[in-house]
Amino acid sequence: MSEVIATYRLKGKSGSFEKKAEGMALGLTVGSWTDLPLLEQEQLKKYKGRVVAVKEWEDKDGHRGEVQIGYPDHNFSNDIPAILTTVFGKLSLDGQVKLVDLEFSKDLKKYYPGPRYGIEGIRELTGVHGRPLLMSIFKGVIGRDLTYLENQLRAQAEGGVDVVKDDEILFDSARTPFSERISLGKKVLNGVFEETGKRTLYAVNLTGRTSQLRDKARRARELGADALLFNVFSYGIDVLQELREDPEISLPIMAHPAFAGASAASPAYGVSYALWLGKLLRMAGADFSLFPSPYGSVALEKSSVLSISRELTKDDDHLKRTLPVPSAGIHPALVPILVKDFGIDCVINAGGGIHGHPDGASGGGRAFVQAIDAVLQGTSLSEAAGNHDELQKALSLWGEGVRV
Repeated sequence: MSEVIATYRLKGKSGSFEKKAEGMALGLTVGSWTDLPLLEQEQLKKYKGRVVAVKEWEDKDGHRGEVQIGYPDHNFSNDIPAILTTVFGKLSLDGQVKLVDLEFSKDLKKYYPGPRYGIEGIRELTGVHGRPLLMSIFKGVIGRDLTYLENQLRAQAEGGVDVVKDDEILFDSARTPFSERISLGKKVLNGVFEETGKRTLYAVNLTGRTSQLRDKARRARELGADALLFNVFSYGIDVLQELREDPEISLPIMAHPAFAGASAASPAYGVSYALWLGKLLRMAGADFSLFPSPYGSVALEKSSVLSISRELTKDDDHLKRTLPVPSAGIHPALVPILVKDFGIDCVINAGGGIHGHPDGASGGGRAFVQAIDAVLQGTSLSEAAGNHDELQKALSLWGEGVRV
């Protein structure tokens, strides 16, 4: 049977979870059952939700349950908005209930495109193999002009950064127009490539009214854009999927987590981070997924962060892998723990950790490159800093990082 199985965690009284599960299965599908005539039961049987599993345990806060409900594909169109409405629409308003996971039958899942490029494709575009990618962020750009962006971009690229992304709050404005940012970025990065042989990609922030996004993204490709940054939770996951599936766009898409916390931050309500920033973004087509790291300034609990990364990178017969991008508060001293926790198939993403370097963004980029090289060679950062002035200055500023 084709279905989506939803897993929920909820609070309740001991022994109440079986009944609660059956009520959920009915209430989110046919509405009632035992009061229906047998003929109607037979007619509606294929639409009825089924209780797949129920678990119960007790912790310091009381009794908890985990419930799995299967929803037949007869009940919804096979798109993420319809599925989310089916499995968690009105239920999301019903007390302490957390949507933890969604499992799709293979015949349903095959219609979701996954990343166009994925980890391997992004490695081909950047020419980076065998190590984490390094990404940096435009900082302090509100109210600034294109000259300011040009100088920042050049410094970051000269520092050896692989990808530079717009700040998610940099929108289309008179001082930094979308199209001009793309053209300027192309000129600057081509110039750095000719000088150094180092290829850097620039992800421009795709913003505006939803009805305009497709045409704007197509225009970005025509202008030579390398990639798109997209505030997916402000627009919707289905909009991401529409952008991914358009053959006239065909650019890598970097999903930013802005606004995700409104749905996922609570331990008792909303959606799990693994589903929200992991599985669904990968299914819909994100090539990169940004999320708060467990060590930085906007830290998430470590097990949640690692569960996001697993959903993005685990083997899948249908979907390419999405690059995990642990972010916020990242500096060179954290490179060893980043590589330990996320491996080499990730993106090390820094804002202040690059721009705050005493030698500016170019020095910050070089410090990260030196830290990554040291970790891959099995050398401690303190030992490597003896041979690299930029790394030494970074460690003096930010310390030795988190103990591995």
